[in-house]
Amino acid sequence: MGIEGPFWRAIAVFRVASLVYAAVLMAQYRGYEEPVIGWLVIAVMALWTAGATYAYAAEGLRGWPLLTIDLLVALACLLASPYVEGVRQGAAGTMPVPATWVAAPVLAWAVHGGRRAGAVAAGVVAAADLWLRARSPDAPVMLNGAVLLFLAGVVVGHVARLAKEAEERMQRAAEMEAAQRERDRLARDIHDSVLQVLALVQRRGRQIGGEAAELGRLAGEQEAALRELIASRPAPTGSTDLRSLLMRHGSPLVTVSTPATPLVLPTPAAEGAAAAVRAALDNVREHCGADARAWVFAESCDDVVMVTVRDEGPGIPEGRLERAAAEGRLGVAQSIRGRVADLGGTVTVTSAPSGTEIEISLPHG
Repeated sequence: MGIEGPFWRAIAVFRVASLVYAAVLMAQYRGYEEPVIGWLVIAVMALWTAGATYAYAAEGLRGWPLLTIDLLVALACLLASPYVEGVRQGAAGTMPVPATWVAAPVLAWAVHGGRRAGAVAAGVVAAADLWLRARSPDAPVMLNGAVLLFLAGVVVGHVARLAKEAEERMQRAAEMEAAQRERDRLARDIHDSVLQVLALVQRRGRQIGGEAAELGRLAGEQEAALRELIASRPAPTGSTDLRSLLMRHGSPLVTVSTPATPLVLPTPAAEGAAAAVRAALDNVREHCGADARAWVFAESCDDVVMVTVRDEGPGIPEGRLERAAAEGRLGVAQSIRGRVADLGGTVTVTSAPSGTEIEISLPHG
């Protein structure tokens, strides 16, 4: 029945309580000129209360045909009141036979169709009541009931609409959570099997050479594409999964390795880290050659995200970075260190004749 269920049960209770109230008025108030007709109206109300309670409990029956019949039955009972009241119609203290029972279809319209539907139903019932009072020259025109009926329709319709929207959002969140759990499970399985095999094929093919090297290159491309696929997942608003940005740097010459779990950072931090990695890879191509290989590793350790760019070049001569900064060539100083420092992170450069390693650390927050 969903979140609407409590609304329909509340309306059913309201119908029964209003029916009892109308019956008590009929039994105690001796001013009705035709009590027999009045009890017939009460009987019709009782039958429809039972039928409507059953019909609205079945989700398949709830719709505009049932709502229209519900409103018409209430109007018929209301319009029968003058025949029961007779000459006392409109006298002070005289209530229409249905009393508050006519508000039930207004509430039903509001729950099903929202504020506008509730306002329309309230307007129809209120117009019928005011028309009956206007027919009697001695009857005072009282707007309190019409105003309260209109407010009830609008307020209940608004609350019902908010409840439906909340239920839909919860349902979507549950579906997304279930889908993400399945994605994470598959990502773990792929990471533990397929990606490791592709990485092995790539490494061994490069070592063997010849046709095996081409096979290794193809395995490397597929590994990078598969890692980007399993890394793509929605991140919280204002955040980005750093893996998806790093995977864009993957190529036959650049191997990108990331964990199976997300590396979520604030979007500016994730974009800054990716830009720093791009600058580091540009340095590899510039100083180590267009065919130089590089590796990008990303991991999460405690409250820090670490990204490492490694190459197999000749290394950076001692003092070269300082001389470059003094000469105004600020590639590493600004493109990497300056950018990461602005994000609250640190950069460590380790160089040796066997290659250079640039380690970028950024806080999770």
